[in-house]
Amino acid sequence: MNSLTKLRMRDIVINTGPIIGLVAGAGSLEWLPTLYGRILIPCEVYQEIEAGGSGNPEILALHEIRSLIQIGHQKTELPTDLLRELDLGEASVIHNAEINGIATVAIDEKAGRRLARIHGLKVTGSLGILLKAKQHGIILNLGDCIARMREHGIWISADLITDSLRHADEA
Repeated sequence: MNSLTKLRMRDIVINTGPIIGLVAGAGSLEWLPTLYGRILIPCEVYQEIEAGGSGNPEILALHEIRSLIQIGHQKTELPTDLLRELDLGEASVIHNAEINGIATVAIDEKAGRRLARIHGLKVTGSLGILLKAKQHGIILNLGDCIARMREHGIWISADLITDSLRHADEA
């Protein structure tokens, strides 16, 4: 595998749900650029986050790392096949990954994950990113992050929690 391929595999396009989950679980996003080379937030995703108000934790967290991430400035014309099955943010994440040659997307919703895989993309989500952060020593306890996510009203299946904690050696 050449270095360009490795870099592209370290790049990621992130949807709204994982941004909300990561901020709820870890309290910030300042650590995220240590895990990924290029972090792309499509315009449509950023607008969904902005809809929560200028002082919402996700906007503040994105502004903390603004110089280290790429936020789309204009909406892209999205394929109708994606829009038929997904919301605007998920469709934009998949489309932006494809047009930018990025192999990995962060999507938490089941339909978006399924369609991303059909499009040949590697899929992760909030817990996958937090697990990676734990494995790199960035966060100390995945269970604490999960508890904070649930306190913020983020639903996570019991099976996914069990599996994630097992992979984090916290089961």
